[in-house]
Parts: sequence; C-alpha cells; structure tokens
Amino acid sequence: MPAGTMFAKFKSANVAAATSTQNVADGNPITQYFEIGKPIACAGPELVWRIHDGYRKSDNKECSVFIFEKKVAEKLHKPRRKETITELLKGSVKTLERFRHPRILQIYHTVEESADTLAFAAEPIFASLSNVLAFHESKTYENASVTPQGGVAGAVAAQAGNAPAGAQPQRPAHAKEYNFLDMELKYGFLQLTEALSYLHYSGHVIHRNVCPSSILITKRGIWKLAGMEYVERMNETDLNSSIPCPPWSNRVSKMAQPNLDFMAPEIQSSSKCSLLSDMFSLGMVICAVYNNGRPLIQAGNSTSNYAKQIESLDDHVHKLLPRLPIALQEATSRMASRDPTARPTAQLLQLIKYFIDPAINALKFLDVVNMKDTQQKSQFYKTTLIEAMPLIPRKLWWQNIWPMLKSEINNGEVLAAVLQPVMLFVQEATHAEYDALMSATMKVVYSQPKSIQASVTILENLHVIIEKTKPEDVSTDIMPMLYYSFDGSTIQVQSAAVVAVANVFDCIDDVTIRRMTLPKVKLVFEKNISDPKIVQNVLMCIERVMDRMERAQVMEEVLPLLANVRIPDPDIIMRTVRIYHKLFADKSYGLTVETMATFVLPLLIPHTVNPALNFEQYCYLLEVLQQMLEAIDRQQRNKLKLDNLSMASPERHRTLRHQFSTDNMNAPPFNIPNLRIDQRKTSSAEDMARKNSGGSGMLGGWWFGCSPSSPDSNFLRVGNVFPNRRLSDNTLMTPKIRIAPSCASSPGGTPGSGLPTRRHSSIGPQERRGSTINLSPPTYGARGSSGSSLSVPSTSAYVKSPLLYSQKQGGSMPNTSSSVPFLLSSSMQSIRSRRTSTVLSSGPLGSGSGILQQLGSGMVRQLTSVSGTVSPVPLLRVNGTRNNMTHGYSNSNVRKCPSLNITFSQ
Repeated sequence: MPAGTMFAKFKSANVAAATSTQNVADGNPITQYFEIGKPIACAGPELVWRIHDGYRKSDNKECSVFIFEKKVAEKLHKPRRKETITELLKGSVKTLERFRHPRILQIYHTVEESADTLAFAAEPIFASLSNVLAFHESKTYENASVTPQGGVAGAVAAQAGNAPAGAQPQRPAHAKEYNFLDMELKYGFLQLTEALSYLHYSGHVIHRNVCPSSILITKRGIWKLAGMEYVERMNETDLNSSIPCPPWSNRVSKMAQPNLDFMAPEIQSSSKCSLLSDMFSLGMVICAVYNNGRPLIQAGNSTSNYAKQIESLDDHVHKLLPRLPIALQEATSRMASRDPTARPTAQLLQLIKYFIDPAINALKFLDVVNMKDTQQKSQFYKTTLIEAMPLIPRKLWWQNIWPMLKSEINNGEVLAAVLQPVMLFVQEATHAEYDALMSATMKVVYSQPKSIQASVTILENLHVIIEKTKPEDVSTDIMPMLYYSFDGSTIQVQSAAVVAVANVFDCIDDVTIRRMTLPKVKLVFEKNISDPKIVQNVLMCIERVMDRMERAQVMEEVLPLLANVRIPDPDIIMRTVRIYHKLFADKSYGLTVETMATFVLPLLIPHTVNPALNFEQYCYLLEVLQQMLEAIDRQQRNKLKLDNLSMASPERHRTLRHQFSTDNMNAPPFNIPNLRIDQRKTSSAEDMARKNSGGSGMLGGWWFGCSPSSPDSNFLRVGNVFPNRRLSDNTLMTPKIRIAPSCASSPGGTPGSGLPTRRHSSIGPQERRGSTINLSPPTYGARGSSGSSLSVPSTSAYVKSPLLYSQKQGGSMPNTSSSVPFLLSSSMQSIRSRRTSTVLSSGPLGSGSGILQQLGSGMVRQLTSVSGTVSPVPLLRVNGTRNNMTHGYSNSNVRKCPSLNITFSQ
C-alpha cells in the first residue's frame, strides 16, 4: 500500500486531529516536502520533540516528522530562555546529520524553523524507549510509592489526555504499549553499544545523555541513538582521559541539562567526564529496562536526592541482577560501578558472551546490507539468513527482516538470492499475513522481468505460493506466468515449469491440462530427450496428471512418449515402470494384452539385466513383468480353450508330459536272434461284454467265438475267475518292442538312440510305462554251450523259480551293455503288484509259477506250431532239447517273463 494511501486513511478517520496537527505545522517550511500525520511518540530532553507519522511527497517514502513547539518551553521556563532551548535543539539535529552510522538516527530532511516551531524529518520511528518504559512503569503504579515524572512530560501528558497536570493516570498519554522479546533486548543493547563505540572511537565525542528519551526504536525494531544536545569533544591525544564538563545544577533549565537519573557520579562529584561516563549511563538504561521501566536512581531533578541514592546504588544493582540474563549480569554490575576504571569500554562490551549469537549476527548484517556489494548480499540472503531464520522469533521476521527483503525486490541483481528467504516467508505465513503483508509485493515479482535463477526459484515454489494466494489471483497473475515459462529458451526454466505443473496440477482444470499443459510438456521432452533431469521431471509430471487425461489421449500420446525414453538411469526406469504399472492396474485406461505383449514388455524386459538397478528396484520391475505375463497367460488360455471346444481330436486332452513321451522318439530297430513275438489284440471292455453275452461253446460261454482255440478265449476266462478284476485291466495293446535280426556280434541300437516303451493292459490306453527288461542277444559261457537264452536283470523285483534258475548253461549280457536300450522298471513292478494273489501261488507249478497265475495275468496264450496243431502248454527249445513244462524241471534252463508271449526255438 502506498504511504499516501495509508495516511489518507488515518486522516479521514480522524479529521479533527489531522486539522489540529496541520495547524501546528502551519508556517513551517517542512510542510512543502512532507505530508504530516498524527503524533505517535515523543522524545528528547523532557520529551519536547513530538513525533508524527508522515511521508515524503516526492516519492511517497515513509518517514517521521519531529516537531518542537516553542510555546511549550515558554510555559515552563522564562521567555528569555526560549532562544537557548531552540538553539540547543537545532544544534542536536545538526550533530545527528554529521554522524551517519547505522546505529545513529538517520535524518531525511534537516531542521526547518518557523516563528512557532522547529521541525525535521527522519526515518520512520515507532516510539522512544522512554515511551515504552512508561508503559511498563504504569503497570506497577499501584504498588509503587514514586509519583510519575513531572516537568514537560507531565504537561504534555496532561495536554494530550485532557487531564489535570497533577493527576496520576493509570497509563501516561506518552506511554507506548509494547512488550520486548529477549532477543529484541539483546539486539537493542548491542546496537547502543555499537553506537557508543562509533561515537567514542570514530567521532571522538562523548554523548553525555544516554537515557531512554535519547533512544529511538524504529518501525523495524532497530534501536537508534539520538539526543546529541550535550555532546562534548574528547581529548584527541588520549581518548581515555577525562575532560571537564559542567555538573547538573538547579540554576539551569532542566531542558538544557542531561537527565540526572542516568548521569555518571564523577560528573556530579568532580565535574569531569570520559567515555566511561557514557558506559555508566548505558548500565543504568539496562537496569531500568529490567526494573519494570523505573530507573535505579530517581532523584526527581534534585542533586541532594541524587547524592543520597548514589551511595546505595551498589545494593540496588545487586538486588536487581537476578532479573538479568546470566551472561549480562557481570557486565552490567561493572558498568554501574561508581569507579570509572571498573567499567568496560564499548569495544570490550561487544565481545562478551551475551552478544555471541548467530541470529544476532544475521540481524546485524541485515541492518548494513545496503552497504555491501552484490556478491556479499547474495551470499547472505541465500545462506546466512536462511540458516538464522529458524532462530529468530516470528515477530522479528515481519518487523525486522521482511521490510528489508521487500526493499530488495526491485533490485534485479540480487532478486534471485532475495527470493530464497522470501519463499520461506510465504511458506510460514498465515493466509491473513500473506494477504496483508506479502500479496502486493509478490504481484510485482510475477510481472517484472526476472533472471533465470529467479524464475526457477519461483516456479519450484509455485505450489507454496498458490496455497496462500486467492483463487482469483491465481488465474490472473500466476498461471499466465507459468505458461509463459514453457516458451523460454533456457533449459532450466523449462524444467522448472514442468516441475511446477506436477506440483500445482490440482489447480489446473482438465481442459487446460489436455489442450495446453500436456502439449507443452511433450514439447519440452522432445527438445531435451537426452537430458536425464528433464526426462525425469517430465515423467514425474506425466505420472501425476495422467489421471486427469482422457483414455485415448493416454494411449495415443503417453505411450509413444514412454517408448522414446532411452536413458538407463535407475530413477527414470522406475518412473517408467510405475507409469506402466498404473496403466495396467487401472482397467479404465484399457491397456490390452496385445499392447503389453508387443509394446510394453519389449521395452521393460531388457532392463532386467540393467546392472544399475538395486535389489528393491529389480524386484519391483520383475513383479510388474510377472503380473503382465500372468494377464497375457490368462487371456490366451481362455481364448484357446474356447477355440478348441469344437475340435474332436483327443490330442487336446493330452498333457504336456505325454507330448514328450518315448512314443514320439525315433529308436533304431534291433533284432534278437531266434525270438518270435505273437501279436496281441486290443479289446475294449465293451467288446468283451458283447462277446460274453452272445458267445456259445464249451463251458457255457468260457470261450469267445465258435472255436475253442480262439485267441481271445482267455479274456472271458479271466473275467469269470476273478470277478473283482477291472475291465480296464483286460484291455490289451500291442507291445511296443521293435525286434530285428541280430547276432552276438551286432547287438543292435545304442542307448543314446531312444528308449522303446511298452504298454500294459492294467493301465489306460494313453499311459506309458517303462521296463527294465534287457532284451539283448544271448552270449555263450565258458563251457561252450550252444543255443539261445533270454537275459533278464536279476533284481529283487522279480520272482525267482526253479523254472528260471535250475541250471546256468549260458552267459548273459550285463545290464550296462550299450547294445540294448533299457526300459524303466516301473512298468514291470506295477504289473507284479497288480497280479499278486494267493490263488496264483497254489498251483502245481509252485510259488508264482502256476497256470492260474498265467491266466490271471491275461498274458498266457496258446501257441500254434508250424503244422497248425495246438499245444496245451508252450514248449521251449533250450540247448537243442525239447522239454514239456508239465514235466520235470531239473534238466531245463528256462527264463520266463509272464507279461510277454515269447518262444525260443532252435
């Protein structure tokens, strides 16, 4: 708000007061340069300076106007002394103009005089320390025995409050309500110390009137030293030496003398003063602050009272010390000493532990920042101030720091650095504080030209600004600046704009995102496709705003953009995977299995061997891939099942392991000499039942067909003898054994050529089982016996009988021979386990070798000889001898495999 507008408001609110103030200043030339407002405080000897708000007409700069009415002096003093007081006050303003220091009151316009007033303009003032201490003192009036201060202050208070001069108000009219923070007091005492150090060692003068009425507090909370009416020059040759000065006297006007309550005792006792006299006065000020605004010496303008109270000063100081901070107690005790040599100098006082504070150092630099160069300013704003702000109370943020930052906003050279603490202000400010104190300044920042770094700072913190800004200001001031940033030529600004969109997308409507935001983001991506930082920012932006896009736009624009991401950075890969996962998980996007299989998976699978991924990233990538593959698997399985419903082939029921069975393997044929295998038919359960019901012949249907020699006659016989036998066990199939002519020297195929298999009647038509039977050609033993023999591995799974092992006339090829492929033993073992029965072992042939066992197995067939006759039992010709199996077994050497119908003949 311009200063003119601000002061126009208080003028319209209090027209009578403004008219009275203007009448006071009428005739003074200062009114030509400054607009004068209402009085806010008072200062100077006996508080004769009335301080008014004001602003400079030329540039609307805020200021304070000090006005002295000469008639005030005429009421309290003899008329002839009016000129003396006027000259004294005019001289003090001239002295202030000569001493220009950050801790000395800064003069904007020199003193102007009229017939009735003196006036000058200075920096904006909140109050004098005397005004603030009067407020604190007023809170203890009812418990205090000391009457309020009289003199000009009482007259001014009575005139301002329309109360009798002798009345004791609860709060004096000149009192200013204000409560100090501990840091404010610490910083204020340090500022006074720095001001005295400047006067003593640079100005070579003694102030002589350091008291609350000479200390002014600016609107930024800075303590300024003024009241130069009684300044004395020091000894140039020896700054520490004393110089003569007049003591306080009742014969001289109070307005023409320093404040007796803060005067050093050596001035009153020996009429001498030094720079240590000012240190005593500073000690008294510190004691008054911690004594609820009351000074320890309250002489009441009486030298005799002063002399009495100075004697007991040490006791008063000792009692007050517990109220002071521990680090300040010793220094204050020494400053309030009656012995000048015990007091520290201003230079030494600055070095005490009490003033060593990072927050204080930051505030000190901020007060003199205008004297620093651009590099020093930038370093301070970006680093020092940011680090110190958490240590500074929020009250001082707005009172002390923000005015300085606001004044630097228009300085383009340091704007980027100033915006760093400004963003912290925006983040910590309440909505009310932002609207009242920051909104107008931020609008200036949006519209003015900015450096690259300044633009980046604003864009990166745009979400914080929008949170505090009114919605109407967002659309009119902030969004145009954001969209304009995309058109910039610098990569940094474009990247920051992408980040800003990702942070503030909630404040952008859907239509704007689809038509303006996404195209601009894609354009930035296409221009900087190889920049990892920009690519990552673009992916982050896409991930956040894709929920606001239409499905078609996502499929047509986002997926091609992801396909162009070729940077193998782990963070970029993970953002890409998250976007794909989001598209996959949310069915509303319509990501099909065809798109995943042909478009997404080929892009993601190569990243599984990326060495830059850590364990967690790899696991997440693999999890997403597995989910996509499972979705594809489910889709395709369901589709193929539906397509195969119309197919009649039983091959669709074949399991995967059967597709790789030995039926599909090509094994080279081999022959066993003198071996004949009878062909067995496969008969289903239905055929057997049909033949059983319709058959005739011997034993009332024990034979299938008309001929008792039918090869199928054993099927029904077995079914009747064993009623609990399953029909499926009677299903016979041709054994899958390939036999070719061979000899002992040519054993046949090799094991590496494939394993032949066989089927048994007790298993289903589609199941294959292996066997361990070694169908190798015969070998001859050492005795030179002739003939053929069938070699069967001797294992515990086989039943040994005299029929098989009565004689050993020939050798056998070991199982490890490479000439014959071996069959798995599971088939033979299952056959035996299915055939074991007590009935079978009760025959005349002995255990496990009876005819019933051969019938129960369903594997014994009648063999037809060459002449066509039927033999009741199979005959084996071994070593040239024909033996009948129904007769003795002592001279025969026969090896029998009941599951195969095999006949050896010579």
